[in-house]
Amino acid sequence: MHHQPLPDDRVLARRRAVGDRIRAARLHAGLTQEAVSLRAGIGLDSYNRIEKGHASPRLDSLIRIADAIGVPLAEVVRDVA
Repeated sequence: MHHQPLPDDRVLARRRAVGDRIRAARLHAGLTQEAVSLRAGIGLDSYNRIEKGHASPRLDSLIRIADAIGVPLAEVVRDVA
C-alpha cells in the first residue's frame, strides 16, 4: 500500500487558512455547517474537516462550497503572503 507523505508545515498552514476563510464566509452569510454541506452535496463530517483544515479538499468540492456559501472561489483560496 502506497502512503502519501505528510504535507509540510507551509502546506498545512495554507490548508488551515483556506478553512478559516471558508468558515468566515459561511458565518458572514449566516449559514450553518450543515446548511453548507447540504447545499454543496458534501457530508457534514467531510465539510467539518475541510473547514478545520484537517482535510485537503478536491477542487470540485471547493467550487461547490464557494457556490453554496455564495462567494467567488477566489475568496476562499486566495493566497495571503
